[in-house]
Amino acid sequence: MALDAILLSALVRELRPRLEGARIDKVQQPERDSVLISLRNNGENLRLLINAGAGSGRVQFTEAGFENPAEPPMFCMLLRKYLIGGRIEGLSQPEHERLLMVNITTRNELGDLIEIRLAAELMGRSSNLVLIGSDGRIIDCLRRMDYGGDAERRMLPGMIYRLPPKQRKPLVFGLDAEARRRLLLETDSGKPLDKRLMDCFSGLSPLICRELSHRAFEDAELINDALDAFLETVAAGDFVPVLLKENGKPKDFSFMSLHQYGGEYEEEAFESFSRLLDAYYAGREKLERQKRRSRELIHSVKTNRDRLAKKLALQREELRHTADRDSIRKMAELLTANMYRVKKGDRVLVCEDYYTEGCPEIEIPLNVMKTPQKNAESMFREYNKLKTAEKHLTKLIEEGEKQLDYLNSVLDEAERAETERDLAEIRRELTETGYIRRQKGGKPEKVKKQGPMRFVSSDGFEIFVGRSNAQNDELTLKTARRTDMWLHTRSVHGSHVIISCEGLEPPERTVEEAASLAVYYSQGREGGKTAVDCTMVRFVKKPSGAMPGKVIYTDYTTLMAEADEALADRLRQ
Repeated sequence: MALDAILLSALVRELRPRLEGARIDKVQQPERDSVLISLRNNGENLRLLINAGAGSGRVQFTEAGFENPAEPPMFCMLLRKYLIGGRIEGLSQPEHERLLMVNITTRNELGDLIEIRLAAELMGRSSNLVLIGSDGRIIDCLRRMDYGGDAERRMLPGMIYRLPPKQRKPLVFGLDAEARRRLLLETDSGKPLDKRLMDCFSGLSPLICRELSHRAFEDAELINDALDAFLETVAAGDFVPVLLKENGKPKDFSFMSLHQYGGEYEEEAFESFSRLLDAYYAGREKLERQKRRSRELIHSVKTNRDRLAKKLALQREELRHTADRDSIRKMAELLTANMYRVKKGDRVLVCEDYYTEGCPEIEIPLNVMKTPQKNAESMFREYNKLKTAEKHLTKLIEEGEKQLDYLNSVLDEAERAETERDLAEIRRELTETGYIRRQKGGKPEKVKKQGPMRFVSSDGFEIFVGRSNAQNDELTLKTARRTDMWLHTRSVHGSHVIISCEGLEPPERTVEEAASLAVYYSQGREGGKTAVDCTMVRFVKKPSGAMPGKVIYTDYTTLMAEADEALADRLRQ
């Protein structure tokens, strides 16, 4: 569900005690729609996330990690100018709106104490983040709006900030029980009960309307009692952060237990709404960020891969044609042996095929523009040409298959890339291997080299996982000790995994955890149980001329493992 006014009011109750009086130390904008504010209050460090995305608007404390862009956006620079060093004086939610107002005191250029406000409008597609000066005018906003609709809600610097217009439907919280009953009776009785609630009142989300309808057993006579009980619970602030899961993955969330799904989803209660929202959005937004950042690179790799696959298909077809060359040589030899039978102008030679048992007759087509000797020479030349083509095509196809396998591995890496730096390293690798052209006159992209991902097993052993093919080579062939343990998924593209043993024999649990990481960082992530080969680094070699990330190995054992995201998060350092 989207963040509704009731859940936002529950969030305000949760945020207010820890936010009021907090000093703003840092402001970042990791994504276009997100602002991360670092604060300190009573010796406690806090991170407040404000997201104004269309389907992910929220305000919460967060423990999730974010990667900041190389250069901060202009709006982020503006917020830093006005907010850093300021102190949060209070939070307010105007009249059950999906809007949170953060009141801040800070000092201007002259050192005078001023009051400014930060308005987080969490209203679906109209979500915005607005910085308002002490005179009530907009300093700037995340999304400037100067088009259509109500002129009073145009968002531009210098304009007076006005609250969103109120809905025409009466607010459910401002009515007594009798007024609510009367309004419900006036709605269309032919509509479903949840639709009647939506048509009648503002302040209720579609999810809550469906839940109230379910609790009333779809009976219009019982809906008033269900609505009264619900409003009493909200007035008392009796909220429970609940996450609904489907097959272990977040499906929905609410501020109350939901019965409408009839046990189809698993419910998990959280100690705070901030932790609930982290659990719901963290994985989803991480996946969305990965897709958005890697879209251009993945398109480029797929284009190269598809072009190469098409080229290979044509080469295989040509190779198939070369298999018929022996019949051409046979006809040339038969023509040479039966030259005396050919007359000028003959289009075909009929002779005995002494290469076949029983010597059946065979027809050899001739070119009337050539002499019999020239026809035979032409056939021998065609045979030799096809023989040479077979060797050349076999070599080209072998090389093309290596390149195709390499591009598929790069595609897997790009789809699993977690940060912009990961993508930059893959982009540099593709440039060095010639699959991406270096721009003429352009400076090479500067990428700060980062090491492999580091994990610590439950037994205290360090586990390293490569981020790209180039890093896989460096990790396995240069960084790892010969006595360290090397793991890789069998017949599936993935990262090289190293257990740093330091001369010790790693426990079975550590090997199993490393194998799980090998599957998690491979194409077999969603494939359930996957075979993982395990050997010592000294048995891993790189063939001469092999593509990046390609190795051969011996003296290995194979175990079955399955990807475990929770385990990867727990072990990661």
